[in-house]
Amino acid sequence: MYVFLNPNPKNKMVGDCVIRAISILLSQDWITTYIGLAIQGYIDADLPSADSVWNNYLMHKGFKRHNVSAQCPDCINVREFAEQNPEGRYLLFVGGHVVTVIDGSYYDTWDSGDKTVFYYFS
Repeated sequence: MYVFLNPNPKNKMVGDCVIRAISILLSQDWITTYIGLAIQGYIDADLPSADSVWNNYLMHKGFKRHNVSAQCPDCINVREFAEQNPEGRYLLFVGGHVVTVIDGSYYDTWDSGDKTVFYYFS
């Protein structure tokens, strides 16, 4: 089930999906997440929103990356992933966007349920 949630303190809804999604995933505020990603970006010499930076950040937090088949009809979208995972916390990469799934619901500022999942963290 889709749930609207925007942890951005200024209610911005574009350009910070990585920070918003990780903030929701880790149950921490947007500022804490931004600073954590900025520090990881400094260590990695890249921008906080770079895929490699937030991937490293999540791995340092104990999450593991899992690949999903990109070959349709075996591919899965966000809505299906959420329905098939009624328990647990996940961050899904859907090609230029990330979204959080917690206990069968996906949290975002827009309904990204039709987007194909390429990989996820759990």
